[in-house]
Amino acid sequence: MLYHFIGIKGSGMASLALILADCKEEVQGSDIDKYIFTQKALEDKKIQIYSFSPSNIKENSIVIIGNAFDESHPEVRRAREMESVKCYRYHEFLGKLMEQYCSISVAGTHGKTTTSGMLSHVMEHAKKCGYLIGDGSGYMPYEAQYFVVESCEYQRHFLSYNPDYAIITNIELDHVDYFSSLKDYIQAFQDFANQVKKGLVLFGDDENVRELKCSIPHLYYGLQDHNDVVAKNIKVSQSGTIFDVFYKGNFYGEFKISYVGQTFLWNALGVIAVGILEDIDIKLLQEGISTFEGVKRRFVEECVEDTILIDDYAHHPTAIYHTIHAAKQKYPEKKVIAIFKPDRYSRIAYFLEEFAKSLEEADLAYVCEFPENAVREEGISLSSMQEILSYSTKIKFLNENEDMIDILYKDKGSVFLFMSSKDIYKLKNKLKEKIKEKM
Repeated sequence: MLYHFIGIKGSGMASLALILADCKEEVQGSDIDKYIFTQKALEDKKIQIYSFSPSNIKENSIVIIGNAFDESHPEVRRAREMESVKCYRYHEFLGKLMEQYCSISVAGTHGKTTTSGMLSHVMEHAKKCGYLIGDGSGYMPYEAQYFVVESCEYQRHFLSYNPDYAIITNIELDHVDYFSSLKDYIQAFQDFANQVKKGLVLFGDDENVRELKCSIPHLYYGLQDHNDVVAKNIKVSQSGTIFDVFYKGNFYGEFKISYVGQTFLWNALGVIAVGILEDIDIKLLQEGISTFEGVKRRFVEECVEDTILIDDYAHHPTAIYHTIHAAKQKYPEKKVIAIFKPDRYSRIAYFLEEFAKSLEEADLAYVCEFPENAVREEGISLSSMQEILSYSTKIKFLNENEDMIDILYKDKGSVFLFMSSKDIYKLKNKLKEKIKEKM
């Protein structure tokens, strides 16, 4: 069977395409011609990527439609018109695929990708495990038993899933272009929790998560003593974090992660809690947690001479705050410089003051303008990222040109945090090349 992906370079779409290729299906897709980091893995799998055209839709095929494409798209229209073609939205198809495995969803406002990556890495130490992660990574081994799925709440897409287990990492209002209020947002997670079949793992330090009503076995994790799985005796160094885990008040074991920052610690606790629910041997959990090497675009570090370059997907004020603090905790002697590129106009407009406060946590912060393809919803008066400057005197505006690289280069030897859901990693690469030229 031929599977055609409309928007195959999307992070979830690319992951799903890789999984179907592992299942020995014939896979192809279409997308814009611009290079996107997810396409390398597709190309390595010899998956053909075409420019958009209705001619890409073939008879007797299955078409998976990316959630970014509406019914007016030429390929979508063509696929809907052909009687021999079966069409699915991305989340619809994924929900059906999950039914074939013991599935574990990872949901929440923040931390989904890192937690999914860490969980799949740990589960692989116990049994064969497939995974779909929002950094463009997808894998399905032969005769897999587990399937870890990053599960997005946007437009309630995760309600297409009925997982065996789920982690809910946190709940903080986001996607304000769709959700009408925090109450509406929490209700989406409640509806999702109601669909989980065997067990829930919940971040118990989050008041909004604590509001969820659970009718199935569940564990709370966090740093506060009222949780079931708690981290104590936390020791931090540049090489990572060592901590003791207590389960139901009793010492469970010592763990180490190769990362610094509270969010990585929280993520690890959630993964350990799943391991406890599934009765995975503690030695396998300890080995899996300690050998986890991270995921794409989440606190990915490069060292060039004495300069630290970090690429991170952070695009919400809370994520930016924690990313900056992780960098300051790991490199306390260095100047931390944040560079942020916005994504959706609605998110920036709604949280503009919060973005300013989070960016002020850095020693120096820069913001770039919205990219041309940024989603600008109706009714949003915000017209430029420069409006954030009225909330802070510490934040500076940068045009994306060669002068920008020269400006950043003046602070060579610092920690540079490049944060965005957009392609800010290209700016990071330009600065890296500039530093190498001058070496």
